[in-house]
Amino acid sequence: MGMQLDPAGPEGEAIRQRYLKVDTATVADVLDVMGHPNQGLAPTFASYPPDAGKLAGWAYTICGEMRRYRGSGDPDKMKAVDGIRSGEVSVWAGAGKGVCFFGELIALGMKVRGCAGALIDGGIRDIDWIARQKFPVYARYRTPVQSIGRWKVTGWQVPVRLPGATSRHVTVNPGDFVLADIDGAIVVPAKIVRKVLADAERLTATEISIRAELDAGATLELVLDKYGHV
Repeated sequence: MGMQLDPAGPEGEAIRQRYLKVDTATVADVLDVMGHPNQGLAPTFASYPPDAGKLAGWAYTICGEMRRYRGSGDPDKMKAVDGIRSGEVSVWAGAGKGVCFFGELIALGMKVRGCAGALIDGGIRDIDWIARQKFPVYARYRTPVQSIGRWKVTGWQVPVRLPGATSRHVTVNPGDFVLADIDGAIVVPAKIVRKVLADAERLTATEISIRAELDAGATLELVLDKYGHV
């Protein structure tokens, strides 16, 4: 794919909508078969609130670091937010310690630009207010402590690293695809987004058939003999 695709365009949005109909577990299984076993993110990433719903979109990366500074805000943070487009998910990296990268006002600012949600390697606050906006957010922790004067944006739309499930880190490049649901979060490299989606849709259809046959009384042994391991 090489990201010759506009996330805000018709094809980008069509792919995003199709990903919303498959599960992270299915995508993880497909990635395993394709030789990409370490794309799952650490289990500490969770939705806020718990019923925030599925997150799917093209990665728009923002990175920062714990750094003391003076002033009433971080102008680079605002510049980074201004660049996001429809269909993208803001991916925040920088391993903050106890501070919030993301609150209601940033969520609202991103939503009006068409942002599909946020994935945050750090903290979130204003959870009740964000929930009212129907804006899915997955983060590592919650905290009331703001980032101003403590954590600063250092770049955006560059490769970033997030804690992994089966590896220390997962690299997220701008234009990779992010999917998160009740089972966790996973990243699909941009160059295989279409292939992974097609295989995940086929596997999803197979799983639906298996459930139907089990519900109709077929034994697990018989079903596995017919379909193989899924």
